[in-house]
Amino acid sequence: MPLTGKRCCVLHDGAAGNRRQALALAEALGVAVQEVTVHARGPARWFAPRLWPGAENMLGPAFAAVLADPPPLAIGCGRQAALATRLLSGGDTRVVQVLDPRLPPHHWDVVVAPEHDGLQGDNVITLTGSLNPVDDAWLAAARTRFATLGALPSPRTAVLVGGPTRAVRIDRGGLEVMLARLEYALAREGGSVLLCGSPRTPRVLAAVLRERMLEVPGAAWLDARDGENFYPGALAWADRIVVTPDSTNMISEACATTVPVFIAGPERATGRQQRLLAELQARGRVRAQAREPVSFAVEPLRETARVADRVKTRLGG
Repeated sequence: MPLTGKRCCVLHDGAAGNRRQALALAEALGVAVQEVTVHARGPARWFAPRLWPGAENMLGPAFAAVLADPPPLAIGCGRQAALATRLLSGGDTRVVQVLDPRLPPHHWDVVVAPEHDGLQGDNVITLTGSLNPVDDAWLAAARTRFATLGALPSPRTAVLVGGPTRAVRIDRGGLEVMLARLEYALAREGGSVLLCGSPRTPRVLAAVLRERMLEVPGAAWLDARDGENFYPGALAWADRIVVTPDSTNMISEACATTVPVFIAGPERATGRQQRLLAELQARGRVRAQAREPVSFAVEPLRETARVADRVKTRLGG
């Protein structure tokens, strides 16, 4: 099925990371995007992507409209979207599910999953990290959009801070170590910091970061009070990037740039996240943050285009 220009329903649960991955793949495929947020309720929410009597009526009115007029292609990301793509499968709609759906992959035409999940199957396409839109054109557009960041003194260190997860402990102690190393490097080299928090950054930690940034040259975005989130500009204007170890998406997008990436406290990661960091370290794409960051040659991690090509091959497009 030739994919370029075809209508594609992009399904997600509204979570920023899931939305970003599904849209990045759709954009790389060159399809016409119809974006739908799935609002699962009751058993459909609790047991997704397992089928449940009446599940097709438990995913919200927007998805009901999709079922009434199925698209040629559907891409889902996340567990709730996996139920939606499963309900669309079996007819004329080809379905691609991003992230391990926690069911055998044969329920979908293609499953795209990170290598550190360990999922295997004839229709499984694996990648290092996560899907994202970061490439040379994306970075160039971000530099133009956030041109004022380019006037800050070099070296510019982008600092990306997430929040605690089941796999990674992010607390004040860890942030203090990260900040102390940043301040030491600034004292030795000069430069500036482009600090970006995330919606998962706890308020108490955001308050610490905001206070410490008063004494540091650069710019900070921690919530809506700081105006527009300049995260794309931080990636685009950075001479190096420091990122907390909790977010696969943030780490993958940092690694898609052309600058060295340093992980703040990689020893705090466990499970799948630990495996991802070990994989990136083995590839020479990331290093642990140190007091004196040493620049190193990098090869940008650009998995989205490769995965899109494999999806096209798998679907005959």
